[in-house]
Amino acid sequence: MYRFFLLNSKILIDFPERDVLEPTVPDLQLETASSAIKGAIQLGIGYTVGNLTSKPDRDVLMQDFYVVESVFLPSEGSNLTPAHHYPDFRFKTYAPLAFRYFRELFGIKPDDYLYSICSEPLIELSNPGASGSLFFVTSDDEFIIKTVQHKEAEFLQKLLPGYYMNLNQNPRTLLPKFYGLYCMQSGGINIRIVVMNNVLPRFMRMHFTYDLKGSTYKRRASRKEREKSNPTFKDLDFLQDMHEGLYFDTETYNALMKTLQRDCRVLESFKIMDYSLLLGIHILDHSLKDKEEETSQNVPDAKRPGMQKVLYSTAMESIQGPGKSGDGIITENPETMGGIPAKSHKGEKLLLFMGIIDILQSYRLMKKLEHSWKALVYDGDTVSVHRPSFYADRFLKFMNSRVFKKIQALKASPSKKRCNSIAALKATSQEIVSSISQEWKEEKHDLLTEGQSFSSLDEEALGSRHRPDLVPSTASLFEAASLATTISSSSLYVNEHYPHDRTTLYSNSKRQWRPPKPVNET
Repeated sequence: MYRFFLLNSKILIDFPERDVLEPTVPDLQLETASSAIKGAIQLGIGYTVGNLTSKPDRDVLMQDFYVVESVFLPSEGSNLTPAHHYPDFRFKTYAPLAFRYFRELFGIKPDDYLYSICSEPLIELSNPGASGSLFFVTSDDEFIIKTVQHKEAEFLQKLLPGYYMNLNQNPRTLLPKFYGLYCMQSGGINIRIVVMNNVLPRFMRMHFTYDLKGSTYKRRASRKEREKSNPTFKDLDFLQDMHEGLYFDTETYNALMKTLQRDCRVLESFKIMDYSLLLGIHILDHSLKDKEEETSQNVPDAKRPGMQKVLYSTAMESIQGPGKSGDGIITENPETMGGIPAKSHKGEKLLLFMGIIDILQSYRLMKKLEHSWKALVYDGDTVSVHRPSFYADRFLKFMNSRVFKKIQALKASPSKKRCNSIAALKATSQEIVSSISQEWKEEKHDLLTEGQSFSSLDEEALGSRHRPDLVPSTASLFEAASLATTISSSSLYVNEHYPHDRTTLYSNSKRQWRPPKPVNET
């Protein structure tokens, strides 16, 4: 009989006393172990949730967040548990009443929850991250099941009271929606799993997928990741591919940024950092070309979920609720799967699917040491690990300035009133400029006339066209300097507007000039 610890992952498999790194095993054994894990998860969740329905509804109390229920499921079965063909295992359920309240808050009925998880085999997804976690998605695309480390499960348990308060205040959030926390034990091995909402629907092809943190240090997809059919890119890849960002109408942009700001403040209050925004981009202009390919790859249309049944689970519902489309970019259509309408810098119509992920990392001692070490070698502000307040500010700044942008050009056509107001504003500004120009000309003309009336130059100097720079011997130094300045500015103005011979000015001045009367000295 195979055992669960054959799974090759240091994160997923750990003894209660210590974490271990298991040796590599053949692919067949890995596939067999993975199938056994999926089957045991479905069996354990089916039993615990079904047993919970017999308990009466009541308000959630503080002690409910710390309750752990455990049941042993032997392979031969018992009076309370069914027989199965998996190894004997113990299944633990954390805070069952609290998570039941969370599911009810999002409109998930127990029968729907069981049907989504247990009716058909779970589908394993590839993991682009470095955590080594396994990801499974339900066949109806509603839920994601992720394996987590012991410290992450413990942190989520401590987070539950604050998470409960936040969801009561604001169920519309881009933060992960947790629907259950479980642990499967077999042969001294613990495999902890969390059930969450599915951010990226499989039935909508994602032409681009990004994992964005707002940092730049080593934030580029690896060569191995790029070779995948659906790679997940990172921050530097986004800045290269989408250097102009993604554009929204004003209402959608404001709703999105408000949601991100609120969520980041919540994470900061819990001292959480190193989270990401998972962003999936579907290009509507490519939908027709991809339709046949998607139909051949995915399940038949009869099994496709027209709309997700879970409340506030789609990206559009998470930021501004149902029934609001983005300024006519797209029309209401079940095929949009709740995506947020946007446009690229090329004018392509897009649907965006997004959610904040990996929030179970707190800024504890090891993270502080990691940041300190990296800050000595690299620029400390560019590394991913940072104190929660700085991380939140950097994350929001990156999303606000580099990823999401707001433009008025997204609107179909400006109103006539707006056009008329702009035209009136232009006409008014032209009148003001013309008035100022006319006043300036009149002022210059007055200066010119005043300059012509001065009679402090020597007649010989004014009469000579070749020596206009001579200063009369009878004039004072102050008068000469003032007149030279006036003549200089006046000549420039006259030459610009009256390009005739400059001797006219001198002749006029000559006729007005009278020699000074001699003073008899006694």
